[in-house]
Amino acid sequence: MIKLKVILFSLAALCSLKGALAQGLTQTIRGTIVDKISQTPLPGSNVIILNTQPVLGATTDTDGNFKISNVPVGTHAVKISFIGYKEKILPLVIVNSGKEVVLNIPIEEDIVQMKEIVVRATQKEKPINDMAVVSARTFSVEETRKFAAAVNDPARMVTSFAGVIQTDDGNNNVSIRGNSPYGLQWRMEGVDIPNPNHFANTGTAGGGISILSSQLLTNSDFLTGAFPGEYGNALSGVFDLQLRKGNNEKSEYTLQAGFLGIDVAAEGPFSKSYKGSYLINYRYSTLSILDRIGVSVGDAVTNFQDLSFNIYLPTGKWGTFSLFGFGGLSDQHLNAKKDSSSWDSDDDRFNNTYVSNTGAVGLKHSLVLDRNTHLQTSLLFSGNENGDKAYKLDDTYSEDLHYHERYINKKITLTTVLNHKFSSRHSVRTGIYLNKLRYDFYLNDMNEQTLQLEELLNAGGTAEMVQAFGQWNFRASEKITFNAGLHYLKLLLNNTSSIEPRASVSYTVKEGKNISIGYGLHGQIQPLGSYFAQIKNEDGSYTRPNENLDLTKSHHAVLAYDNSLNDHLRLKIETYYQHLFDIPISPDENSTLALINTQGGFETDPLVNKGIGRNYGLELTLEQFMHNNLYFVISSSLYDSRYKAADGVWRNTRYNGNYSFNITAGKEFIWKKDRVFGINLRTVYSGGFRETPIDAEKSMQNNETEYIEALAFSEKLADYFRTDLRLSLKRNKPKSTHTLALDIQNISNHENIFGRYFDSFTGEVKTAYQLPLLPVLSYKVEF
Repeated sequence: MIKLKVILFSLAALCSLKGALAQGLTQTIRGTIVDKISQTPLPGSNVIILNTQPVLGATTDTDGNFKISNVPVGTHAVKISFIGYKEKILPLVIVNSGKEVVLNIPIEEDIVQMKEIVVRATQKEKPINDMAVVSARTFSVEETRKFAAAVNDPARMVTSFAGVIQTDDGNNNVSIRGNSPYGLQWRMEGVDIPNPNHFANTGTAGGGISILSSQLLTNSDFLTGAFPGEYGNALSGVFDLQLRKGNNEKSEYTLQAGFLGIDVAAEGPFSKSYKGSYLINYRYSTLSILDRIGVSVGDAVTNFQDLSFNIYLPTGKWGTFSLFGFGGLSDQHLNAKKDSSSWDSDDDRFNNTYVSNTGAVGLKHSLVLDRNTHLQTSLLFSGNENGDKAYKLDDTYSEDLHYHERYINKKITLTTVLNHKFSSRHSVRTGIYLNKLRYDFYLNDMNEQTLQLEELLNAGGTAEMVQAFGQWNFRASEKITFNAGLHYLKLLLNNTSSIEPRASVSYTVKEGKNISIGYGLHGQIQPLGSYFAQIKNEDGSYTRPNENLDLTKSHHAVLAYDNSLNDHLRLKIETYYQHLFDIPISPDENSTLALINTQGGFETDPLVNKGIGRNYGLELTLEQFMHNNLYFVISSSLYDSRYKAADGVWRNTRYNGNYSFNITAGKEFIWKKDRVFGINLRTVYSGGFRETPIDAEKSMQNNETEYIEALAFSEKLADYFRTDLRLSLKRNKPKSTHTLALDIQNISNHENIFGRYFDSFTGEVKTAYQLPLLPVLSYKVEF
């Protein structure tokens, strides 16, 4: 009996101890408050954690820094106020026990000095870029981690937004408002970067898996039309990524293991007496892990690894330096079985080796010249390599080379951008980007009629690209804001250029309700290899018909209405029209070829800039930011995307699905105070893309896929439907946070059609399908 009492007492004491630990878990929130335009620190700013008893808060020091200790774990609202500036509220600051929360908070000067202006907690802040007023949205790292099927990938996460459609499940290419995926631009720390994805094909802006780790990213902007003047060489959208600094006061670590690989991240200070910090992440993966649990990802052996980092080096009066970058190595090997009875299609006869490597290293210098002026200069070295070699086995299993490509791009970029605030009403931003390009392209392909390898591309050399811009922001009143700008883009390879005006106006009808209109002319150079396509002459020499191709250009016009229905619910409606011109098309009057329909690679046929296109549509978004532990994004899009080639006929583009509907939602359940169980769901229903009918008879004659060009993109694939589910369990312990998550993509195992092709082995037209049900399990610990 005594023993039983002792046991019961011990269990009760243990439960009480666990409850006390759960109730007592705390962490630190600290950071810096700066002026939004000049980046000048704001000493004396007040920072308060709302709804805490007793009230927790701090005042910034002479460097604009603050620190609030003993903040309970959970989700908090943080209020920032400073005399002469608009009060700002960050409503969704997530505090975990495993890591400190370090914030860099820019606040906006009030045009009516000394008047108290309160910015309502609309949950999602305006875009970080204050001159982007239409078709722009800030996204958080938490969204890339939380949204179902996002798997820490920004490109997959944004497919929950209106007008953004994933082109196929096997990669993260996105079509924005019916445009080609190639029209998307990636930027990091204000500098253009190469496509930051594993298994990225040339001439695309996406790939199989993102190289970038969510451990390095902080809140960033995503733009889908009528961009401000600083953005150039993009037609459809821009990812403007920002990196967070490592913790400069204590060392912290993150370990994550799952079906997509093993991640290790470390951050911390260099010394106790220096405010610099480092942040680094490494990942290694082999998708053969999925095969071993019965999930087929193909017969190929697929591997990838990546490294990303951000090193922050402040120097006092000389400003701050940041050394940042990323690198990714990916390869895929497929060997045909030397058993012809096992071959079901012509593809089964090939040995294939594919390599895709990408990297960038940059040095950024940030200098506050005075209280109203900020100068940022960056030097970036970047490059990427794509290689693909395919051998076909004959009936004796001997190898015959059928395809060989090797594309190498290297670039040096120097940028300098000056921000100056004349007053609380007027500010300007101006800059110049200088790019030195180096290229080495080689392409051999088998001619199925002559059964001879043809050299379609063989070029190497250098080229330069120059960009310059200027932007002006004028806050006429508390209700009206004007933005005007100009972007200049020139490719010195063939001296083609574009002068591009940009403008926008935003009017606040009343608090929380805005009407905005934006316009921009945007230009983009062609995939570089297309300029060097070559045709063999009778005397054995080569000519390059595309050397003088001009830029593709597009007029964007956007009208937007944004209504904050309350502190956590937002309605946004946008309508847009885009007129594309100077699209490269075939000069053949019977051809329907246009570069905006290609899915990657370099076009090697002769081209002229005589194509036109148009995209127009209506987008609606209803979004509830996290409230009572529930969030949702309901987005829909109606659109039309067409083009006209040399035959003079208006046709659907490949990406004209006409409609898309998306629901992304999640609910968190607090369990035993130290645990959070999350259920996240995403459902997509969108119109099928377009394809050109296959001429089966002609394909059999020529032993390769032949299309009925007169009916280009007249067939619509079946509508796309997919539901994804993410389940997660997060537990806070005294000095660590543990998260177990299961992402189940395409949970209903719905067969979505990728496209159709002619199989010369069977003489049949076959259908290719997208990914089946795919589980992705991961476990993460932060400490």
